[in-house]
Amino acid sequence: MNIEKLFNEEVMSLDTYIMFKLKEETARLKDELIAKNRAPISLSMGAPTANPPKALLDRLKEILDEDGIHMYSIPKGEPYFRKAIAQRMKNRFGVELDPDTEIFSLMGSKEGIANLVRFITTPKHEELEKDVIMVPDPCYASYLQFVKCSGAKAYPMPLTEENDYKPDVEEIYNQILKDGYKKENIKALFINFPNNPLGISTTREYVQGVIEFCKKHEILLVSDAAYCDLYFAEDEKPFSIFELEGAKDIGIEFFSLSKPYAVTGWRLGWVCGNKDVIQRFGKGKSTLDNGIFKALQKACAEILNSEEGDKYIEEGNKGYARKQAIMVKGFKELGWPMKNVPHTTFYLWLPIPRNYNSAFEFCQDVLRKSGVVLVPGNAFGDYGEGYFRLSYVCSDEQLQEVIDRFKADGFYY
Repeated sequence: MNIEKLFNEEVMSLDTYIMFKLKEETARLKDELIAKNRAPISLSMGAPTANPPKALLDRLKEILDEDGIHMYSIPKGEPYFRKAIAQRMKNRFGVELDPDTEIFSLMGSKEGIANLVRFITTPKHEELEKDVIMVPDPCYASYLQFVKCSGAKAYPMPLTEENDYKPDVEEIYNQILKDGYKKENIKALFINFPNNPLGISTTREYVQGVIEFCKKHEILLVSDAAYCDLYFAEDEKPFSIFELEGAKDIGIEFFSLSKPYAVTGWRLGWVCGNKDVIQRFGKGKSTLDNGIFKALQKACAEILNSEEGDKYIEEGNKGYARKQAIMVKGFKELGWPMKNVPHTTFYLWLPIPRNYNSAFEFCQDVLRKSGVVLVPGNAFGDYGEGYFRLSYVCSDEQLQEVIDRFKADGFYY
């Protein structure tokens, strides 16, 4: 069978997601690495390795015996799940949301963002006719794949030290028009704070300016807040866009339970905000799935606003702060310039050593020689070249082992 004729051009252009490619390469090298006392240590995937809250697991086991719990749910989410989300948004951010019109459940925020891009863009082959999504660069790698697969254009908004990681959106908008794209085809602007892969947060003043820009040009503001509960300093506590004036007029925000509660495999999240966008998005979603397993919704609805859930997040963040300290100390000893270390997420974004010209080459050498899995920065966009991302989610002992291997194997800045 001719696969190129079977699948559309956009799908044929996609490669395997970077994290799964790294897993495949690590599996291929595993026996060789073990033989030389360099068993693989993965710092690639942004996935907590701790168990979920015990209260959550215990409650889920009880719920599994309830009548009707194994039947179809609804794409929108069970009322108890949406009401719990509304309460969580109020408790955490002071934000009022209508659970019936301004909240929609997701099988993880990744699925929701992918479907949103599909719903708001129309595939086009002529470059300058394409719909445009303004995305950070570097960014969560899936954004680029979502947009590409939809036959649209991902237009980069550089996140650099030079612009203090606050791209001038008006300037970029004007450049999009100078490049020949049509203003009516500029559909959305993505922000992601706290940020993957950089680990940084941002200011309310900057996001307020982005909101005003989007209102001025009638562009949908899409906030990916998957890491909003991962922070180490109270004065850097991440915020929701809906705490700012006018955000609900033009914006929606995606949330995930994966990171704060260590349930990455459960696939639960939600999107909330502008009711017209949420309702239209929901109509599209209603044709694609039958919702999340009700037992998961019910158990997570109870943990969202519980003392046990809040304590779990608090203790988890203390653990990530400790792990970050291990890595910062270790990389300082290796000569890395550890300035402006973020106080959010579980990522570090670091320059490659000075004797390397390619992030991919450096990460490959580290994997083959030391068995440590890192992600080359250019996997997250063109502006990521020259950097690498590491995720400090494994044990403290493994993190120290990484530093020890770097020293023993000659990986200094």
